[in-house]
Amino acid sequence: MSEKYLVIGAGVSGICASELLHKNGQDVTLYDGNKDLDKEKLIEQNPFLENVKFIIGDVDEATIQGFDKTVISPGVPLEIDVVKIIQENNIPLWSEIELAYQYCKGKIVGITGTNGKTTTTSLVGDIMSTYYDDVRVVGNIGIPFTKMVDESTDDTVFVIELSSFQLETIVDFRPDVSAILNITPDHLNRHHTMENYINAKKCITKNQNTSDVCVLNYEDDVLREFGKELKCKVLYFSSEERLDNGLYYEDGAIYFAHDDKTDKIINVDELTILGKHNYENAMCGIAMGMSLNVPIENIVDGLKNFTAVEHRIEYVCEKKGVKFYNDSKATNPDAAIKGICAMDRPTFLIGGGYDKDSAYDEWVECFDGRVKKLALIGVTKDKIAKCCDEHGFKDYVFADTLESAMDICYEDAIKGDAILLSPACASWDMFKNYEIRGELFKSHARNYKNS
Repeated sequence: MSEKYLVIGAGVSGICASELLHKNGQDVTLYDGNKDLDKEKLIEQNPFLENVKFIIGDVDEATIQGFDKTVISPGVPLEIDVVKIIQENNIPLWSEIELAYQYCKGKIVGITGTNGKTTTTSLVGDIMSTYYDDVRVVGNIGIPFTKMVDESTDDTVFVIELSSFQLETIVDFRPDVSAILNITPDHLNRHHTMENYINAKKCITKNQNTSDVCVLNYEDDVLREFGKELKCKVLYFSSEERLDNGLYYEDGAIYFAHDDKTDKIINVDELTILGKHNYENAMCGIAMGMSLNVPIENIVDGLKNFTAVEHRIEYVCEKKGVKFYNDSKATNPDAAIKGICAMDRPTFLIGGGYDKDSAYDEWVECFDGRVKKLALIGVTKDKIAKCCDEHGFKDYVFADTLESAMDICYEDAIKGDAILLSPACASWDMFKNYEIRGELFKSHARNYKNS
């Protein structure tokens, strides 16, 4: 029976949600608060929208009351008036993830966390593909779940990267295997408190039962305790401690402890990804593969053949003995700390960007002995410079553009140094997204003369 759906947000997520509903015979209205939205251009790009109603700009309560269900895009805050009206009238409010779940067949692997989501999601996708024929990698990684779900069968495996924005409005969504990689402060301008942010991440497990598995980082205090509350089976991984049950890293190798025995899985020098945080991502990938019955030899093949995700400690090129690394996806201090710690040479660092209300103290504290010079760009450059002063780090300069920051670093760098873009900030003050920022860094680096 057809129901009336209001889809909120006319970006990629909202359009894919609208298309899924339309294909399945639902009555769809697409709403966007941007009064300047070019409806005709959207229809030209997505012809099915000819059969979808539009509301652009303001919408009144009486209109909203006429809908059976609503689907919200992840980029839309829950504090806007439209959402408040929906909640006050007890109209179901679904994330795009929840909508896709209602139409989904097959198995679901869900991955969240503050940092490492994209790398781990890509890695798990590769691991699953060594054993399963139909693996779809979707979600926050760039392809909406709703875009792929109509093609799913009982044999499909969905590997889904999930953000806190996507998880805060799930209802029935239940992954067969979930993972929370870590939780550190991020998106507090949206969630306002750490408690709200943590609770959004925890939502990934809220519908899991005793037949499901949740993979957790033992080194995260919040997650270690959270594991004790769960009904599902919990599998921990640790980069610091030898576990009696779970995955752990020790002396250059990853091990799996279980049933009073320990199996060596892989030496980390067989991996192509750098840094202890990536060993954690690998351990999570191993745990998720095992939880979905992928043979260990397939898992090892997937690990060995996996290459770093673009924009995440991505090696770019070497010019006059100076290596360039693109870590544009490090959009918060914790992610940027991992980028610095992965460097195995003196580093010229480029940081700064859009302000997400982050604190930079721990990031600056990790500069000692690693960062030769910091080139600051973007809205946060004065805030970060003040933090540097407070921690006694004086080797920083200001630059008006990313290119000029790179030029400053390249002029001073010598053979054996690295130049790392790891901003600790979002890109939205200067760039549309972190991908464009990273592509500019790579292009400019490759244009330097090699002499």
